[in-house]
Amino acid sequence: MAYTGKQNPSIAKLLEGYAQFKSAYIDSEHSKLKHLAEQGQSPKTMFICCCDSRVDPALLFGVEPGDIFVVRNVANLVPPYISDRTHHGTSAALEFAVCGLGVSEIVVLGHGQCGGIQALMTSEQNSDDDSFINAWMRIAAPAKEETLLMASDKSQQEQFTCCEKAALRISLGNLSSFPWIASRVKEGSLSLHAWYFDLNKRELQAYDDTNAWVTL
Repeated sequence: MAYTGKQNPSIAKLLEGYAQFKSAYIDSEHSKLKHLAEQGQSPKTMFICCCDSRVDPALLFGVEPGDIFVVRNVANLVPPYISDRTHHGTSAALEFAVCGLGVSEIVVLGHGQCGGIQALMTSEQNSDDDSFINAWMRIAAPAKEETLLMASDKSQQEQFTCCEKAALRISLGNLSSFPWIASRVKEGSLSLHAWYFDLNKRELQAYDDTNAWVTL
């Protein structure tokens, strides 16, 4: 039976891309995916990224299959450590990457023009409590408070940028609330990073040891 999805131009484009991927990574005599399937994955770096379609870490950093472990969510947020029986997708991915795969680097990758941050900055307090996005973005509420306090004289776009970077610092701090992350950072086997991809300037920045953003 033929797959009717091929008649959809968007799906057809994806399948064309898969054909190219298959040629490069599956059909070759020394297929990397064959090796990964047989030997398993052992990425050294975990990326926590936004869902935004313009910011793909594999493309940004030119990596191959098996090189990085990636979790994506709205606004690339890391929630604080909470030990309960509810659903914690990002926390579960962190646990697997750190305790299971033994990654040595965790990069929280933020970006400009983040829709999640814009929603946070423009929403009224306690508005639409049934919204999944609003509930999730409350993780970054302190970033909004800091921005409104420190950048009240800035343009709206500049405030968005300030909040995007402040939210990255909050996520970086939240990583250390996980006991098995904090212990590995203390012993020196794990490093934490906050990076910011400025879509307007098309440049990458990192939060350094002097609490400043530097262009890489």
